[in-house]
Amino acid sequence: MKNTTDWVDRFAGLSQLDGPVKDLLLKRTKIVTVPRDTMIFGPGNSPENMLFLLDGTVRVQQVSETGHEIVLYRIEAGESCVLTTACLLAYEDYSAEGIAETAVQAAAVPRAVFDELVSQSKPFRSFVFAAFSKRITDLFLMIDEVAFQRLDVRLAGRLLKLSDKSNRVATTHQKLSIELGTAREVISRQLQEFQRRGWIAQARGRVDILDRAQISQLAAHET
Repeated sequence: MKNTTDWVDRFAGLSQLDGPVKDLLLKRTKIVTVPRDTMIFGPGNSPENMLFLLDGTVRVQQVSETGHEIVLYRIEAGESCVLTTACLLAYEDYSAEGIAETAVQAAAVPRAVFDELVSQSKPFRSFVFAAFSKRITDLFLMIDEVAFQRLDVRLAGRLLKLSDKSNRVATTHQKLSIELGTAREVISRQLQEFQRRGWIAQARGRVDILDRAQISQLAAHET
């Protein structure tokens, strides 16, 4: 993990804060470390802190009453959580869950400090709502994809996004079904079709992209 004494300066909007406001953040904030696969928040819980991610990745997903899951977005280092922001502003409980995909380090700003800065610091308020606006736009794009875009196109795009430098995706059919909000059987059939075309190869717990050009061409397809 990186040095955290100057964590505020890692966020462009926060680095512009006045000295006293920045000092307040640094003084009242607690640096927390969370192990991989830990549920950081879940439905029915009330946020007590605003989390600014310093290291790692958090997956935010929605689970329906029938048990179906879909990934809403991921929080990367240098970002904050729009769901936490919304819950803090509205004094509501979480309606989704946040899972640490990797070991996570974050700056936890207490609710009282968050409320004080939102009401009294224009730069802090601007930072919070700019991040909120961007994530809401991303969520609308995700809804548009789920509602109107073909599954094979979405699957191709997600394979590209999740692949590493060696064109390998460490995942399972079940995890991909959660990523795309569909049934595991549907993902399995589509991956089998990709494999039949020679675009991918499958093994336990992974998918290897063999023809990235074809996968990219499909992912760029507009419906």
